[in-house]
Amino acid sequence: MLSHPHEIFLEVARQLSFTKAGQALFLSQSAVSKQVKALEEHYKTGLFERLGNSVVLTPAGELLYRKLLVAKQLQHELHQEFTELSPDFSPQVHMVIGASTTISLYVIPPVLSAYLGQFPNTQLTLKNRNSENILKALLEHEIDLGIIEGIHKVSNVTYTPLLTDEVVAVCSGRNPLYRQELEARDLLRVPVALRETGSGTLAVLEEALAEKHIKVTDLPVKVRLGGTEALKNFVRVDTCLAFLPRQSVMKELASGELMEVKVRDLNLMRHFDFVQRKGTENNMPYKDFVQFARRYYSRKE
Repeated sequence: MLSHPHEIFLEVARQLSFTKAGQALFLSQSAVSKQVKALEEHYKTGLFERLGNSVVLTPAGELLYRKLLVAKQLQHELHQEFTELSPDFSPQVHMVIGASTTISLYVIPPVLSAYLGQFPNTQLTLKNRNSENILKALLEHEIDLGIIEGIHKVSNVTYTPLLTDEVVAVCSGRNPLYRQELEARDLLRVPVALRETGSGTLAVLEEALAEKHIKVTDLPVKVRLGGTEALKNFVRVDTCLAFLPRQSVMKELASGELMEVKVRDLNLMRHFDFVQRKGTENNMPYKDFVQFARRYYSRKE
């Protein structure tokens, strides 16, 4: 089994920050530094090179990091196999996942509940940000698995599909606009409320409008709001149009509190994808979680 100092080293190497590693492990920065220093004394060489407020791995640190990732994988496989042989054996597993707002609120909670029901000794943390910031957290090694929507592909990231959803135009049930069927060009005269820059929902709208040679900046934007719930609450009481994931407005559409407005020549389908840094796709327990979530939604279809 990996020693406590080695687990701390892995977190510092993953985050490339003593401060962030301490926050993730609920340890003080001095405690993290002490454990890393003990490892450096053990191996008789430096493992990190300090560069101001950041650190980089030395060649020895790179070697240790690669080998410990292999050891971590073997440890997880061993735990799985022992669990099958001995039901009383139940080691605790830690996972940190990042997901965009829509996914965190409406898509992933039932998956997490089912997963934790099957693997009760998993300690799972879900970080909720917009798609752009989840991708940033992944590339900065703050998380090892993200779930994002409608964002441009990045070359050093692996994308694994989870499910497909639709973005719909909605307005208040008191707004006569819902009785109309619009075309994309009509949006140039209809006040709209939009998500903030970096939102996957906004990215889908931007791409669909671009196909019609329309820019978001051409629209009469009344307000930009951070978060799906804020946008829903605004459009409930206002006269403007909003674009929201269908997953997020199912109840309001069913009750008539919000009404769908057809925009017949806009394709607003988008994909929810798992994202991982290339080379980490087989890291456990994240590989198992990806497979579990995909099976969960394949049964729903």
